[in-house]
Amino acid sequence: MKYLNLKFGITLTVLLMLMLGTGKSVFSQQAGKWVAPEDASKVTNPYAGDEQVTKDGETLFVQLCLVCHGKKGKGDGIGGMSLNPRPSNFTKSAVQDQSDGALYWKITTGRPPMAAYETVLNDEQRWSLVNYIRKFKKD
Repeated sequence: MKYLNLKFGITLTVLLMLMLGTGKSVFSQQAGKWVAPEDASKVTNPYAGDEQVTKDGETLFVQLCLVCHGKKGKGDGIGGMSLNPRPSNFTKSAVQDQSDGALYWKITTGRPPMAAYETVLNDEQRWSLVNYIRKFKKD
């Protein structure tokens, strides 16, 4: 069953990318630094430190994010190789130094080629992804 969920998640992600298209003219305009609004950066994670929520985030990551961000979160997934901008490397300080609120905002709003998850995932699911992204932090 887990394999079917993974296969469905990968298929859905690839289909979304194909629907968005991969024309450089669309994505090259988005290639600048992606900064969350100041008010989003101040939002506090209501699930910080919640291990079950983080574990749920891992499941969602495998289903929705792994194809582009890669198994180790380095932005090297097979689905992201031709995207511009390339998927973020979650192990880098450029991601890990952002507030939880900023990451939550980015997951919520998206930016082509990344999908917006506001209507796909509920609040707790989006926070669970933030928690799981923190697991990629280098010690």
